[in-house]
Amino acid sequence: MFKHIVIPAILITPLHAAEMQFKFKSPAFSGEGFSSHVLTIDNLEQTRRQKIADDAKSAAAKEAADAKNTNLAKFLNNLESRVYATLSQKIAEELFKDNGQTSGTFDVAGNHIAWSNSGGIISLTITDAAGKVTSIDVPYGSLAW
Repeated sequence: MFKHIVIPAILITPLHAAEMQFKFKSPAFSGEGFSSHVLTIDNLEQTRRQKIADDAKSAAAKEAADAKNTNLAKFLNNLESRVYATLSQKIAEELFKDNGQTSGTFDVAGNHIAWSNSGGIISLTITDAAGKVTSIDVPYGSLAW
């Protein structure tokens, strides 16, 4: 008797249904909003590529700065500056020395330097290792001591 009561209750329940429609959610498949979807993806890709390039450039710059900031690098830079300062002082002394010599040549770090003193102007001609020539004329009439 219990079986007869339950079955009619289930059969009496009203059913509601709607038409089933399938739509893709992705704009890549549906075509709706596709252009903004593509632009968004392209923007994300470009931003990520730029960040990777900026990070690599930043890391290289930091590595170069760290290499220049070591105690050894500071010492070598200071020593090089002092050597060049002393060398330039000695060269200047020779150029302005009154010992009867009016011209001369010397080589420094692969550069050939020729000078001549014409009484009021010192002419320097510097030829680098590649053959590029630089000429400098220094008037010293009022500088002579």
